[in-house]
Amino acid sequence: MPAPARKPPMSKESLLPLLARHVLAHGFGQASLRPLAKAAGTSDRMLLYHFGSKEALIADLLAYLAALYAAGLETALGDDRPSTRADVLARIIDQNRDPAMQPFMALWWEIVAGAARGTPGFAAAAQAMMGELLGWLEGQMPEGDADPAGGARYLLTVIEGAMMLSAIGHADTAREGLLAGGLAPS
Repeated sequence: MPAPARKPPMSKESLLPLLARHVLAHGFGQASLRPLAKAAGTSDRMLLYHFGSKEALIADLLAYLAALYAAGLETALGDDRPSTRADVLARIIDQNRDPAMQPFMALWWEIVAGAARGTPGFAAAAQAMMGELLGWLEGQMPEGDADPAGGARYLLTVIEGAMMLSAIGHADTAREGLLAGGLAPS
């Protein structure tokens, strides 16, 4: 009789996609150890074994989710480099409006709210995610941009404002503001 097939050993790398799927579907309100462990098919003790602490688990999970989000943005920008800052902005806003990106957007606003409330770990996670996004965005600036770092900060400010307005039902306000500033996305 053949030996039963063995499941591959659990690791951070195998747990993160399962945890990410759960958090994208349910938010961080369900991010206590037991629901996360259940979603990953393990125990809360095993999560602590693999991640060291709940804070480390959340930090690793947020970094993983940020990488997934960045991959979605990479897809949106494609292989051809945008020719203007307005083109960079339009592509990112269009991608963020995609229904597949909505769980990321909802989670982002939950992280922002947690940071504003002083929830442990949220401010540091949000700062790290913004740092990564700024670096990535700087690399997306048009060829020959006179100030890629400044442009990235400017566009991040505009993107965050436009997405926040859209999240609270003011997409028209955001669109009209972008149009008035000469940055209206297609």
